[in-house]
Amino acid sequence: MDPSRDNLIIRFTTFWWGIGTFFIFALLLAVIWVFNHSDPTTLEDAAAKPRYATKAKIDAAQATNLSAEAIDAAIPVVSKQLAASKPVAVELPAQIVPGSDTAKKLASAPAVDTKAMDTVVAVDAPIDPAAMAIGKSQFLVCAACHGQNGEGGAIAPPLAGSEWVMGPVSNLIRIQLRGLQGPISVKGTEYIMPGGMAALAYQTDEQIAGVLTYVRNSFGNKASAVKAEQVAALRSEVGKPQVSAAELTKP
Repeated sequence: MDPSRDNLIIRFTTFWWGIGTFFIFALLLAVIWVFNHSDPTTLEDAAAKPRYATKAKIDAAQATNLSAEAIDAAIPVVSKQLAASKPVAVELPAQIVPGSDTAKKLASAPAVDTKAMDTVVAVDAPIDPAAMAIGKSQFLVCAACHGQNGEGGAIAPPLAGSEWVMGPVSNLIRIQLRGLQGPISVKGTEYIMPGGMAALAYQTDEQIAGVLTYVRNSFGNKASAVKAEQVAALRSEVGKPQVSAAELTKP
């Protein structure tokens, strides 16, 4: 038997050597961490730096030109002006809220004869570039469901090659003004949209005509342009329930 195992001095010395070695190792790690530590930089942090710098410049410029006292003094004055202001009636509102009195008035108007509107126009007729530009910008909303290239998706049918898109103009205007519900067959495939398509009647006549002209002449489609006056003629559709494929004219 090794006599050193029963030597209390050796055991005591070995214990403190172990404790000392542990603390030396811990101190070494702490020194390494102090000299090599830096805040993690993520993409969010990198993107936030210029925003904070811009905010600091704006705050400094605002403080130079408009003091906090001036802002506090202006608040009650502006508040009184806003409280005293009265809404001004608009004869021809460009945006109509479904279910409002204006929408109900338009919905009660006599049905519009769309035969002349749906008369086939030569597809090679020139398209106004300004209308296409308006339509392209408005299509950003449509692309969320119908796809950037009109390819369609899980929640909306395709626009590219759609017989509905290149069919009667009145169909597209009604869908835009009322929205669409229920199944609809496009190129032989039935699509059932969850919740249907929402009405986009908030757009002006020119914007609706532009976006419909755009989809009728993009993604390989070729059809006549839609006119703002055609959209205006069907404004009485606003406020009615979502239209179904059965209510539309077959393409």
